[in-house]
Amino acid sequence: NPTPEQKEKIEQTARAILAARERYPEASLADLYDELTMPPDLRKAHQANDKAVWESYAKPWHPLDNEPACVAYLMDLHQQLLTIINKDFDSIR
Repeated sequence: NPTPEQKEKIEQTARAILAARERYPEASLADLYDELTMPPDLRKAHQANDKAVWESYAKPWHPLDNEPACVAYLMDLHQQLLTIINKDFDSIR
């Protein structure tokens, strides 16, 4: 579980994402999140958030980690949690 400090860092970086988006009131979300034209400050805010979230999983941050590897790791964690939950559920039946 994330520590209180990690939770605060995630909240701060999430607020930074919202603040960056507010600087472009004329832009749609599609405009803001176009991979080729995303404003640099919004991209930087998302990268900081990615780092904060990733580190809350006790994983060292490597900016070059690719998305499939990240998703695979998170899906593995999800499966581990489901296994624990199912064992707990079975024990109370």
